[in-house]
Amino acid sequence: MFLRMPPTTVEERHASWLELFFDLVIVVAVAQLAGLLHDGPGLHEVFLFVVCYYAMWSVWTSITLYANVSGDLTRVRSMLLAMFGIAIMAAAVPHVARGEPAWFILAYVYCRLMAAGSWKRTSRIMTEWPGVQQAAGVIPWIASLGFETPVRYYLWAAGIVLDVVISVVRSRHPEQLLADEQREREETRHHRQSRTRILHRLHLSGREAPADPVVAPLQEARPDRPHLGERLGLFVIIVLGEAVAQLIDAAAEVEHWERPLMTTLVAGFGLLVALWWLTLRYGAHGAPTYGTQVFALRLTMPAHYLMTGSIVLIAAGLGVLADHGGEPVPTANRWVLCSGAALYFLTVTLLGARGGASLSWLAGWGLPAVLAALLLGAFGGPLDGWTLAAILFAVAGWHVLYRRRTDQVALSTAE
Repeated sequence: MFLRMPPTTVEERHASWLELFFDLVIVVAVAQLAGLLHDGPGLHEVFLFVVCYYAMWSVWTSITLYANVSGDLTRVRSMLLAMFGIAIMAAAVPHVARGEPAWFILAYVYCRLMAAGSWKRTSRIMTEWPGVQQAAGVIPWIASLGFETPVRYYLWAAGIVLDVVISVVRSRHPEQLLADEQREREETRHHRQSRTRILHRLHLSGREAPADPVVAPLQEARPDRPHLGERLGLFVIIVLGEAVAQLIDAAAEVEHWERPLMTTLVAGFGLLVALWWLTLRYGAHGAPTYGTQVFALRLTMPAHYLMTGSIVLIAAGLGVLADHGGEPVPTANRWVLCSGAALYFLTVTLLGARGGASLSWLAGWGLPAVLAALLLGAFGGPLDGWTLAAILFAVAGWHVLYRRRTDQVALSTAE
């Protein structure tokens, strides 16, 4: 996902000022979503977090991939409108929680349709993740405007599944996808030309019909991978920053600072440093296969959603730990924190397995980390907040130590 690329003589692109400005709205959006998980969240709040986070993430990725492929030809208006749309979605999150999602849905549908229109003007097809330029996934969201819960929720879930399935399945056959899109485009143009000629004969009989416009053939969009890696990494920095903010804000509200609080802060901050180390310093995962391959976007994009979403869950959990540094953490909040950690390490493990990690790594680092986080969620009720943070820090640190050990071995072997 964020793999280092081999040296090249071509100057690499970096995030533009427009892209960095566009990212600002995600900071607020993540904070709003984390707020859903603060006050004794149940399955309802967790479900809303999952779908709302996907909606905002999908808009961000649609526009980010569009800008990545378009480069200097990126339409500023499209990015600013998408930014405003995400802002509306973020502001509407509390309304979604109260059962009033209309503005959120409308903003989401508008952003996705606008992104699809921007892609259409490029005459390029993102064969590696086609869902960003196809609007089929928003149809259930539009339909949900006419229903109440729980049918509304079923439709949202169907829209997400449709998005992901289209992207994963169709990306496996890029040539067929490109041919299908080209054929559909030709049929649309043919029908439009036929209608134009008929209207011309009816209203302008005797005059020569206008010449058919020349349309450039569709091309396969090729992402700028170093630039895309930087953009995806910046998103990770945003969610890690929200986790730091949650920890600081919670500590600032504690009137008397004592040893349990300080221990919680140290362990919580250490956990976030470890996540940064594993996610950005060594690529998309802590597996020992780092640097050996570049994953296709049909794997990269779902992994990015899962990893960043898990960090937001961890952020929401850390925001509660400071208030319970010296006492047991409420069950719901403990599960938010531990399930976020379990999801993160599960994603790491799956990426490691897909990348060819050794059986010893999977058995000694990947799966034990997932199991430890789940056991902590199930049986960690009697533990104080600082103990929960310390154990999760130790689990993440175990992954970091493995990476450092393998790097040292590789260095000594090379010498």
